[in-house]
Amino acid sequence: MQPHHVIVGHGGLIMGNPGDRPYPAEPISAPKTDDRLRDVRVGIIDTGISSGADSDHSDWFAERYTKEADDVDPAYSSGAVFALQGGHGTFVAGVIQNAAPGVTFDPEVALDQNGFGDEERLCRKIAELGKKKINVLNLSLGCFTEDDVASEPLRRTIDELPDDIVVVASAGNQGTQRPSWPAALCGVTAVAAAEQKRDGSVGPAFYSNWGHWVDACAIGNRASTYLKGEWHLPGEAAATPFALWAYWYGTSFAAPLVTGRIAATMVSEGITAAQARDKLLTGDEFAPGYGVFVK
Repeated sequence: MQPHHVIVGHGGLIMGNPGDRPYPAEPISAPKTDDRLRDVRVGIIDTGISSGADSDHSDWFAERYTKEADDVDPAYSSGAVFALQGGHGTFVAGVIQNAAPGVTFDPEVALDQNGFGDEERLCRKIAELGKKKINVLNLSLGCFTEDDVASEPLRRTIDELPDDIVVVASAGNQGTQRPSWPAALCGVTAVAAAEQKRDGSVGPAFYSNWGHWVDACAIGNRASTYLKGEWHLPGEAAATPFALWAYWYGTSFAAPLVTGRIAATMVSEGITAAQARDKLLTGDEFAPGYGVFVK
């Protein structure tokens, strides 16, 4: 018998994740939409999506998802002050849109605005999306287990998904080889983070989990869509204002790049999600323990 596991988002400030938070970024021009991607559906289980995402970032999100009240990210701890992972899901959605501009997505909530959830709710959301004809499922979250054996509820839930759904999950940010679940499950595409070094080369990110169970890596430090508000952590003299864009890092943001590239490859090559994943995982750039580098 296993304990009931706490699930955490793999972006900044909690449970051994990178000791940093998002920072304000300059606006990013939306990439040119590929109309073929409207027929591809991506599920995103995370903190949800900001209530005004489709209007605040209309070039990125308008008419690409159905607005539902229970999909909204509360985002703030009080007033305009962000919670620890407020906006995490909106950031992830932007990374996917940047890699697959125009893709249809379905945001679901399994983490609160601080980045915490539980495997019972996560399993329920995975099962729900499995009935909605999605092609790719992005999970920028995970957990450890006491004995490093797979979470049985997560394993069973993902095993029961239709065979044509590709699941992509972040590897985690504790800089360890310990398997993070669900990323380390057989059949799940586990994504570690890479980063650009000062000399311009690309290598493993210092914070990224790694190991034989990791399949791919992608740049984890990037700018993306965010919300209006401010960060004000204890000990800071003043709050930092945000105006809809942020720069953040973590395996949380490497995984959706891979998710988006799978979707984009599906339409560019006219192939299934599984075939697109397999094509990406045959890339030439490979780092032991971090997998194939996906650009």
